[in-house]
Amino acid sequence: MSRSAMTETTTLLMCLLAVVVVSLGGAEARKQKGKGTLGFYELHRGEFSMVVTNWGATILSVRLPDKTGHIDDVVLGYKNIGAYMNDTTYFGALVGRVANRIAGGRFTIKNHPYHTYKNDGNNTLHGGHRGFNQVFWSVRERVTGEFPYITFSYRSYDGEQGFPGALDVLVTYKIDGDYSYSVTMYARPVDKPTPMNLAQHSYWNLRGHGRGTILDHSVQIFVSAVTPVGAHLIPTGAVTPVAGTPFDFRTPAAPGAHVAEVEGGYDINYVLDGAEVDGQGVRKVAVVSEATSGRVMELWADQPGVQFYTGNFLKGDEGKSGAVYVKHGGLCLETQDYPDAVHNAKFPTEIYRKGQVYKHYMLYKFSLTPNK
Repeated sequence: MSRSAMTETTTLLMCLLAVVVVSLGGAEARKQKGKGTLGFYELHRGEFSMVVTNWGATILSVRLPDKTGHIDDVVLGYKNIGAYMNDTTYFGALVGRVANRIAGGRFTIKNHPYHTYKNDGNNTLHGGHRGFNQVFWSVRERVTGEFPYITFSYRSYDGEQGFPGALDVLVTYKIDGDYSYSVTMYARPVDKPTPMNLAQHSYWNLRGHGRGTILDHSVQIFVSAVTPVGAHLIPTGAVTPVAGTPFDFRTPAAPGAHVAEVEGGYDINYVLDGAEVDGQGVRKVAVVSEATSGRVMELWADQPGVQFYTGNFLKGDEGKSGAVYVKHGGLCLETQDYPDAVHNAKFPTEIYRKGQVYKHYMLYKFSLTPNK
């Protein structure tokens, strides 16, 4: 890692902790809060690095060079940890027990009704008011070296935010190559059947966080259909082709080209059916590029859907390093099960029972466009 990159990463961590001294390359910064111990952990390989925390199993930064060699942080985030603890934007968080929305904050399993915490009008969003992004995770394993990784674990208790049964959850962040990292999520019901749908909620701006909007980024999503939504962004239950609509990103296009035609901006689940699946069930989901920096990001995953969101609810949020995040200042590509699947029998099920294991794998690959 270059000296300038290390200095900027250290500054980020010190701003987050504010009153705790952070030392990179060894010990984590920690402080006691409630029942958990807060930690910050850096993974790096060469000029590529990321910082994560066990608060919400959150990604705080992803840093890599542009085509001139300048290193930038390309994910949005807050200036201090207190903002993460009162977060409603889910910057970089691991969200669950059920990502996205549950209509009416209720569902039924085996004729037993369950009522979940409503934190999005009349609906439950990303697991409720105190979802997995608002809890301390434990460090299960941490490995340094050529391909560093860290695994966080969390035991979700029976009745947490209204969900049935205890649940054991693991997430591993791993640097797999010079400019790539993976996210691997596992969950296992301990006793009762329960819905599960975990998602990684990073906001991306490949020009660098806080540097304008993503409306001029190039986006390609390998799909042929979406699950359209009605009132309050709840899926109607239909699956509709994207051809001839503003949702068509089968060939690379800028979100800004048609965002005005989409009420509120893009915030919809795409049905992942447009790319070949490898022997492990992993397919190419999307490719995002940004011309000024030359950065390119590929996303691969093994889930049936991906939520494409263009930061519609950002409104001058104060971010790290003095950045201000304007509307459309970042985009999310959240691989997932279909939203509100508990109410749509035609959607892939998200109910898991004791003895079953939920797995969700994501792989991010970064590169640079050739100089012309």
